Amino acid sequence: MEKIVIASDHGGFELKEDLKLFLIEMGYEPIDFGTENSNSVDYPDFGAKVAEAVAKNEISKGILICGTGIGMSIVVNKFQGVRGALCNDVYSARMSREHNNSNVLILGGRVVGKGLAREMVKIWITTKFEGGRHQKRLDKIKELEGRIKKGEI
Repeated sequence: MEKIVIASDHGGFELKEDLKLFLIEMGYEPIDFGTENSNSVDYPDFGAKVAEAVAKNEISKGILICGTGIGMSIVVNKFQGVRGALCNDVYSARMSREHNNSNVLILGGRVVGKGLAREMVKIWITTKFEGGRHQKRLDKIKELEGRIKKGEI
């Protein structure tokens, strides 16, 4: 059973709990990195846990949820090798995999409803990366990450 790490802050807690059940229904094993309730927490703490696991190749895919998804998006895209995609519709979720090979799906718990979120998760998980011309673009991103790490830019 493929594992998918999932986490949220308080603004995404309810949606996270629903998506964990949906992942199980789809035959995946959700690994919950928190939060455990709807009490106020800081989204960077949970976004960083997921991003670190993906960046270290401990797990191949992650799902993050905060109120709007914006905060989590900012956090995860600081990590080398992590391609977090904030999606609010099915088309964006599909394209984030086909063209960008995103490895973290980010959702806004106060932006998308449970039904739409489930549709997006299903499409995101099952869509394959097209490669080809899109790989060339990802290679350029990887090169930029390396230059940033070296302090060149």
